Amino acid sequence: MENQNKIKRYFEGIWTGVYTVLVGMAITWKHLWGHKVTMQYPDKFDPLKTGFIPEFARNRLFVDMDKCIGCAICQKDCPIDCIEIETIRASKEDPEAVFPSGKRMSLWVSKFDIDFAKCMCCNLCTENCPEDCIYMTREFEFSDYDRMKLLYHFSKMTPEKIAEKQKIAEEEKAKKAAAPKQAPAAGQKPDNPKTE
Repeated sequence: MENQNKIKRYFEGIWTGVYTVLVGMAITWKHLWGHKVTMQYPDKFDPLKTGFIPEFARNRLFVDMDKCIGCAICQKDCPIDCIEIETIRASKEDPEAVFPSGKRMSLWVSKFDIDFAKCMCCNLCTENCPEDCIYMTREFEFSDYDRMKLLYHFSKMTPEKIAEKQKIAEEEKAKKAAAPKQAPAAGQKPDNPKTE
């Protein structure tokens, strides 16, 4: 009796295995000859034209350097340090230190790099930008064979201009350091009174 149960379970196991394979193959055969659902990207499928990309998708970042004030909030907010910013103090006498909007700039942004090989598109840098100069674009393809091509340089300053602005900033700093400190006029309080 026990032998018959073992034989019965053995053949039931074989039947279950064959049946599940046939069910799986039926689904495969149905999709093989039926309507195709695979999107032949990039040959036939264009997500931009079809409107496939959602409005608030997290894609490639872009920085509008005409609006960037060099505050480096985006660099501080980045959890993986993929943003690098370097600035140079702008001289008050520099006639070029003006944004296209007409507002005076206090800092020149000599370096604004984003390493998209590191970027996880968390969107933290865009949310806290006071000038809304860094934002996500509709561009979503970043793939490249060379990793260095994923390092994007957004600063518009040439090496010559950077050297010129650094020299002006250093000269202004030296003038400030060399200028004698003026004593407060009679009746005026000193800037930093000592309290005892």
